[in-house]
Amino acid sequence: METVNFTSMAQGTRAEYELLDRYEAEFTDSLARRILEHLEQLDGSISGYKVSRLEHCLQSATRAHRAGEPEEVVVAALVHDIGDMIAPFSHSELAAAVLRPFVSEKIYWIVKHHGLFQMYYFAHHLGGDRNARDRYRDHQWYDDAIRFCEFYDQNCFDPDYDSEPLAFFAPMVERLFRRENIHDFETDVRYGDRAVA
Repeated sequence: METVNFTSMAQGTRAEYELLDRYEAEFTDSLARRILEHLEQLDGSISGYKVSRLEHCLQSATRAHRAGEPEEVVVAALVHDIGDMIAPFSHSELAAAVLRPFVSEKIYWIVKHHGLFQMYYFAHHLGGDRNARDRYRDHQWYDDAIRFCEFYDQNCFDPDYDSEPLAFFAPMVERLFRRENIHDFETDVRYGDRAVA
């Protein structure tokens, strides 16, 4: 594989950055595959529940799909807990960051805050504030986040639920996570076909 000659970015030439840009395009084109592989790693994660974290995500996406939600909502439901393994204290923000360039601002916001909204169902049992979500009561997507957690999160721990397999959702993941779908809502500068905030 061809490599650049520079050891600090300020030394790079146009030709070197064009080379890196080609490699990056190839790498980003395999994003959907890597997301699916990471979801597979959620199988068997987090002890104590009746289902694995992967099954939880499959139930979430299946319920969203069967409810007729748009594909970006179905995929968001599938990946909403993708950060559990490497960001257990900020998993919502990690999942939202993965989705952010590819989904609407609304879906990004819901996934980013779903962990806080989900606390409504358990925080009071552990001495926490189940109404912590109310700090966003006046937000335009407050009710949407409540609805997401009610129908596609808190109820997705059922070992008897007939969820679709990961392969069922793979084409949706592949369609959503394409570079041509990037529409980063906070983009200030664009270059090539990628956005830089």
